Amino acid sequence: MMKTSLISTVALVLCVASATAWAASGTVLRNDKLYSQPSASARVTASVPKGASVEILARQGGWLRVKAGNSTGWIRLLSVRAGAGGLGGVGVGDVVGAATTRSDPTRVVAVAGLRGLNEEDLKQAQFNADELARLDALKVTAAQARSFAGQSGLVAVRVPALPKPKPEQSSSPWENN
Repeated sequence: MMKTSLISTVALVLCVASATAWAASGTVLRNDKLYSQPSASARVTASVPKGASVEILARQGGWLRVKAGNSTGWIRLLSVRAGAGGLGGVGVGDVVGAATTRSDPTRVVAVAGLRGLNEEDLKQAQFNADELARLDALKVTAAQARSFAGQSGLVAVRVPALPKPKPEQSSSPWENN
């Protein structure tokens, strides 16, 4: 009886610990909307103000499912800062924190998967002619781009080409025999 009770208690503690590890707290970075689905074309279910506290429930692509007060819905991943920036653990909050934490500009950091596409998303990808048409409607000509850059004070700078890579030198004396 004691052994069964101990096993039940350990199982309960593990369930509570894993649930708390998955749900992370966060802060909304700008006034935004909660959507019924992880899509900007989905129905808006609520609005959340900048600075609101949210509970992060799930992540799908570039979207987070959050609970804000009495409302639950989907918000863009980059609209939420997890906890105080995260990065210390391995949960959803830490992924969001990596996407929203200001980093040292002198360090080069490569982070994969933060833009919302993972291997499973790529495997399930399908052509969407409507989305392609929406993107085509946003294109500009080279002249329009130069005009915009000029109005913004940007100027063209010629950058020298990188040197051609040298063939890799073998460090093993056995490869030349």
